[in-house]
Amino acid sequence: MNRPWQRQRQPDDVPTPVAVAVSDYCRRAHSPATPTEVREALALLAESDDFRVRTLTDAEPQATPLGPFAVIDVLQGTSPELAATRQGCGYYDVVRELARVHEEKRPPAPPAPDVPSFALPPSRPVPAPVPARPEVAPASAGETVQSRIAPRKRSAAESLPPETDEYGQEAPSFLKRDLPKPRGRFTRLEAPRTSYQELLRPSGRDALEALVEASEHRFALLRHLSQQYNGARGDLTLDEVEGALKAHGLLEALKRREHTSLLSAFTEHRGASGRVGWALGLSPSELKLVENRGGIAKEVEELRERFRREALTARNLTQKLDLLGREKYLVDLGIKKRFTDMLRRELELLVRDDLPEAPSLTALAEAVGRKHGAPSELVLRALERLGMAEALRKRTPDSTPPSTT
Repeated sequence: MNRPWQRQRQPDDVPTPVAVAVSDYCRRAHSPATPTEVREALALLAESDDFRVRTLTDAEPQATPLGPFAVIDVLQGTSPELAATRQGCGYYDVVRELARVHEEKRPPAPPAPDVPSFALPPSRPVPAPVPARPEVAPASAGETVQSRIAPRKRSAAESLPPETDEYGQEAPSFLKRDLPKPRGRFTRLEAPRTSYQELLRPSGRDALEALVEASEHRFALLRHLSQQYNGARGDLTLDEVEGALKAHGLLEALKRREHTSLLSAFTEHRGASGRVGWALGLSPSELKLVENRGGIAKEVEELRERFRREALTARNLTQKLDLLGREKYLVDLGIKKRFTDMLRRELELLVRDDLPEAPSLTALAEAVGRKHGAPSELVLRALERLGMAEALRKRTPDSTPPSTT
């Protein structure tokens, strides 16, 4: 009797559908049982017998009452009538207890052989070092109060050990220059450039015409084309671009755009070639080349001469004083010396009448500015910049030493 009533598996390993089927069968056999009791009974069967359990539970009970242990007894060959009789007299309660006793007396499973594990050991937190309490040297008999309160000299701090990771190995350090170059979709590559011979073909006219309309001068056109085309000996040159424009009859259209853009820029910046070059993105040599090849050098010079005359013949004193502060503009026009000499002579005439009555140089600048409608700050700045301030200051009463007689 001991042999059949030993567990072949654990109750938790019993498939749930099988346990549900047995529970429903016991309910129909007028002996409902708890899920725990059902699983304990099915644990007496091996997994290979589950199909036999389903075959029995799919049919109607042939006798009543039949509990879960009675079902196991029927599967082991007992007739349903005898199993029902045993169920009624409490036979299966003893069987259930006997199965538990057998499970408790079963020897434990042998320990699993030691298999080397390659898993990393769990990291252990490194305790923070506790700073050592500095030792206080005992006061000697000859130690004075001054020496006791003086700051102590400490030894140089020891060099820190290299950083280590959680396994005691030195942590690797990476420099930016040692990192590998990006690959795949992170790689940045320049688009391949085509030979400028493509521009000489009829199909290149449309591309050139569109770029001419979008460029203010030939150097801007060259920069646009250099991103897509190579020259005969490397980078695309200005001569090759002009040759392609001539081949398609677009050079005159570019010259007209240069004529308009350059004259507009010189008018806007009042003849200052430096500001014009900065606005158009041209160096001084490139600006001169555009003027010469575009045939507008004469018109540009006439425009600059007009602004020179305006600067030298201005009648408003405020305008002249303002131009004196724009030294780079005067140098660009080439009239700095002529302008400063002219303004110095004019200021000498203006201060001559008010100098005897002015108590100071500041009062003199205010009087001149009030009379001619100019800010006194600009007048005073002009006197100092033209080197007239020191001589005029000595001639004012405030700077004259008092008489001793």
